[in-house]
Amino acid sequence: MRRNSGNLAQAVALALLCACLSCLLMAGAARATGSEPGKDVQIDPGPCVAAAAGADDDKTIDVCGTFIDNDKAAKPERVKALLARAAAYDRKQMIDRAIADYDTVLRLDPAQADAYNARGELWRRKGDRRKAIMDFGAALKLNPSHDAAKANYKSLSLELERMGAMMAVAGKPSFDCRKARRAVEKAICANPELADLDRELNASTVRVVRATKDPRQARELQRDQDRFIARRNAQFGKPDYDLQKEMRDRLQRLNGTNGN
Repeated sequence: MRRNSGNLAQAVALALLCACLSCLLMAGAARATGSEPGKDVQIDPGPCVAAAAGADDDKTIDVCGTFIDNDKAAKPERVKALLARAAAYDRKQMIDRAIADYDTVLRLDPAQADAYNARGELWRRKGDRRKAIMDFGAALKLNPSHDAAKANYKSLSLELERMGAMMAVAGKPSFDCRKARRAVEKAICANPELADLDRELNASTVRVVRATKDPRQARELQRDQDRFIARRNAQFGKPDYDLQKEMRDRLQRLNGTNGN
């Protein structure tokens, strides 16, 4: 029994020695890397913050990119770095890269109302009004008091409303084509471009006449438009008469009359 006990004691002593050696090796490795065993190393976001504060877009993209790509970066600091880089990309007109960074921000933190609004502005600049209005709406859902998002949502809504109204009358002249009798009227109704020109001409005439403070001048402007219509009706169909050119010239003169 004593022999077995002695062997066991030797084995335990050997195990403890190995454990101590292992601890010493780990401690040495920790000292070499400047960290403690078992503790994650967090990198410093300071250079990214400094570059963003200094408005150095190239440096911001560089140093913040290094921070973002490091898997040791803490999520809150990574979000801030992504926002800084996205803003730098935006200022450099690198819209797709800025959108990609905002995409990542919103995957990491879906509660970022500012990111939704900023991404919406980029979508609007790219001409994707549907995505833009959705992002502005998402920003307002998160923060109903977000002034920039409110202004963006309102202006884009009005723009879409105007576009809808324009689409409703696109290719339609100022008169009812069902009542068209003259050859020139039928030609205008058959050509969407001429129809749009006719509608613009009529709208510009109304606007210019209403904007004129002198009643006599207003009447003269209306008579001038009536003379143009009469001349158009009489000249249409003749070899040297260019209806589209005459309409464009008339529209330009009308807009010039109002100082545009």
